Amino acid sequence: MARRIGRSVFGQGAIGFLLATYLRLVRRTSGFSTFPEDLDEYSRGRTPLIAAMWHGQHLMMPFARPDTMGPLAALISRHEDAGPQALALQRLGIMPVRGSGGPADRQYYKGGAPAMRELLRLLESGASVALTADVPKTARVAGMGIVTLARLSGRPIVPMAVVASRRIQFNTWDRATLGLPFSQVIVVAGDYIPVSAEADDATMEAARLAVQEGLDEAHRRAYAMVGATDPGAQLRTA
Repeated sequence: MARRIGRSVFGQGAIGFLLATYLRLVRRTSGFSTFPEDLDEYSRGRTPLIAAMWHGQHLMMPFARPDTMGPLAALISRHEDAGPQALALQRLGIMPVRGSGGPADRQYYKGGAPAMRELLRLLESGASVALTADVPKTARVAGMGIVTLARLSGRPIVPMAVVASRRIQFNTWDRATLGLPFSQVIVVAGDYIPVSAEADDATMEAARLAVQEGLDEAHRRAYAMVGATDPGAQLRTA
């Protein structure tokens, strides 16, 4: 019964409202530090860009938005359980794009190609986009989707991590975390990764590995800055 209510239009709207309200509370009560120190200046002149994150960081993604970034969209799974997150992001001024790269024989995973077209359209219009780089349900292994988006759009990828000193740690496949109020929040942006329109298979694979390594380093640095160890660091070999 509770699951059915949670998947209803009313239930998803209510959960999305509560999530957005909670994230605003965390933002208002927390201190923020960034690396590089001036993240606005770091992104100035490079937008629109493609912000990459690992699964498990998606709930903290709204905190990674520099003031100079301008419009921002985020790729959100079409699974019904992701509906409240999409609604919460919308309330926070982030445009949700529903789609996934998962198996096409699962109805709620369909939409990868339309989502790619919409992300390309948004980048062309000047909006930056954020998406998780992992292969679906395979934590900490970057897929080719985000690299293909960079090649087709001509926009650079920037690996990002957001970690709160006080946080809820979920025992999920992606070791998801959610910051708590009155935290110190660390936002780390890695080196920009361009992908040429003429990139061949070897170049695309090198870019995929660069995204993977850049995300690992961003998370290692962010967790170290709050005196902790990345709980997802061993997932790739688990």
